[in-house]
Amino acid sequence: MSGRSLGLWLGGLALVAILLVGVWVRQHRPPEFATAAAAAAPVPAVDGRVKVAPKPGAPSSDHPIQSVLDVPSRMTFGDYVWNEKGAAAGPIWVRVDLGRQLISVFRGGHEIGTAVILFGANGKETPLGDFPILQKAAQYHSHTYDAEMPFMLRLTNDGVAIHASNVREGWATHGCIGVPRAFAEKLFGAVKLGDPVTIIGSDGPVILR
Repeated sequence: MSGRSLGLWLGGLALVAILLVGVWVRQHRPPEFATAAAAAAPVPAVDGRVKVAPKPGAPSSDHPIQSVLDVPSRMTFGDYVWNEKGAAAGPIWVRVDLGRQLISVFRGGHEIGTAVILFGANGKETPLGDFPILQKAAQYHSHTYDAEMPFMLRLTNDGVAIHASNVREGWATHGCIGVPRAFAEKLFGAVKLGDPVTIIGSDGPVILR
């Protein structure tokens, strides 16, 4: 085999190896920030969202979901999607999934926003449960931590809130839920006092993504 032929043969072998590695990576990516409706049967996307229907025998919910956003790729830290097209007026419900590190905003059962979040670290955990929005402040300064918390939505009397934050890998909060600033501004404008926020942990029910 000539030197040129050997080089072509080795180059082809390397290309095949690269393609095989690419297939393996796509099939073995970690599930974080995946974007598939896991507890519902999806139908084709319309207006950037996917309609869903509860699986037969699924338990009833106080917040039934009619559609989720069609997010074509995995989100990472700092990413968000906001799309109100095709979502009719209705009550707002915010769902925070600590296990999947995602927040979802629903209006009338239709998801209109989702983002990757930060949450509390060890010793300053984010509480689980259902919380009404107690206070809104577009400009808020925490005296406890001497930090700005733009577009603050207070959830508890001891200071846990959703607010704009620098959402970066490896960062955490003192119990609050940190979201990208642009997302925080849109969420602030969409909710009102008393709107419900549900925070679930890693063992919470999988509704989507």
